[in-house]
Amino acid sequence: MRHNKAGRRLGRTTSHRIAMFRNMVTSLFAHERITTTDAKAKELRSIAEKMITLGKRGDLHAVRQAASYIRDKKVVTKLFSTIAPRYKERDGGYTRIIKLGIRPGDCAPLSVIELVEEQFEKKVKKSKPTAPAQAVATKPAVEETREAAAAQPQEPEVEISEVKDPAEECEAKAD
Repeated sequence: MRHNKAGRRLGRTTSHRIAMFRNMVTSLFAHERITTTDAKAKELRSIAEKMITLGKRGDLHAVRQAASYIRDKKVVTKLFSTIAPRYKERDGGYTRIIKLGIRPGDCAPLSVIELVEEQFEKKVKKSKPTAPAQAVATKPAVEETREAAAAQPQEPEVEISEVKDPAEECEAKAD
């Protein structure tokens, strides 16, 4: 039993899995976006974020640690010169996973993992306005929307046909 064992094995031997993730991290930093399966993307996220944290540290030991994992020297220099400085104010959350759907051949769930592009700004908490002033401001707006809704003619309801789930299609094909 695999109780209390972290990480996904992904049906591969240890050496194959490590080599695969080294290649994927190198490709992610080279292209800043790759398409893969959901499980691989979720595992890759932690490795990539650790590499970016090494890049933010920026000392010689961090460069050597990153170079021992990333396969291409040009990608290592890109990590330390362009990617890591982009996230110097951000404390984690350097990657984003977007689910794409399923792969037609084997119905595997696909995702895009990409580096977050927008600049991070720490949010400043705003004080809430007083309750009576806010209540007075919302009452006229509610009355106007009711009047506008009553003035518009009502349209008949249209039934939407059922949309097939791609996962159900894969199950139907398998049977």
